[in-house]
Amino acid sequence: MTTIGLGGIEIFPLALGGNTFGWTSNEATSEDVLDAFTAAGGTLVDTADGYSAWVPGNHGGESETIIGAWMAKRANRGDVVVATKVSSHPDFRGLAPDTVAAAADASLKRLQTDYIDLYYAHFDDRSTPLAETAAAFDALVKAGKVRAIGLSNYSPERIREWFAVARRDGLTLPVALQPHYNLVKRADYEAGIAPIAAEEQLAVFPYYALASGFLTGKYRTKDDLQSSARGGAAAGYLSDAGLAVVDALHTIAAHHGVEPATVALAWLRQRPQIAAPLASARVVDQLPALLASAGLELDADEVAELDAVSARVEQ
Repeated sequence: MTTIGLGGIEIFPLALGGNTFGWTSNEATSEDVLDAFTAAGGTLVDTADGYSAWVPGNHGGESETIIGAWMAKRANRGDVVVATKVSSHPDFRGLAPDTVAAAADASLKRLQTDYIDLYYAHFDDRSTPLAETAAAFDALVKAGKVRAIGLSNYSPERIREWFAVARRDGLTLPVALQPHYNLVKRADYEAGIAPIAAEEQLAVFPYYALASGFLTGKYRTKDDLQSSARGGAAAGYLSDAGLAVVDALHTIAAHHGVEPATVALAWLRQRPQIAAPLASARVVDQLPALLASAGLELDADEVAELDAVSARVEQ
């Protein structure tokens, strides 16, 4: 187990992404995945108010609704750490104070709970002064609706600005970051955000931890990409350098008797400041490989090999 922030929220070192719920996983399958994740010791379920507005017929909030109904049925709210986000729901765009307040209330209703453990500013809103947004998040903490604050998809400069504003105005400081970071997408995080995470002792939850499935090894040709709803997102990694990373994962995985995805997540988990990689499972059968990463320790030579081969991927 690891902890988030000064409040000491304890979590299992793998976070379950809820982006598939209401999209590629229907409600029954989503509940099966949630049951299996928590039965194995998993605690943190990550979603957003905008999931999955991109699906025809959806409006946003479907993932939160499924998670909320599941927690109500299982009466397990106290055992689940819920992370959700604001700024991308069609009815609550941006981070103006009134929007944040209304969106939080809407999320609480869908989640059937009176508090959110970790609430993220999902995407930066440069049209709203950071002081106003930071104050809106602080108000949610003071009202008991949110336990801790996180930032997602913020530039290094804007992360530093949020901290400066919060300290100046005596507001609650963020405790978590959610950046795009994996073995084939390293440069932006490591060069700009990682130093801030270390300086501020932030818990980091990388999303696209498996590069939209590319690091599982299931996409090796353009034909492979066309067989999956998420294949298009992995297309940018399909290069000789990207496939060399997959080959290295396969070799190390074979040595440990695990799946390549397990190794890719373990590499992330062993990076400084990483609290838990984020990974999604469309069906229960995909979970064991993800969960196994929490107990896999790569040795120094294996880490060095993955560092070296992934550094050759053009970014």
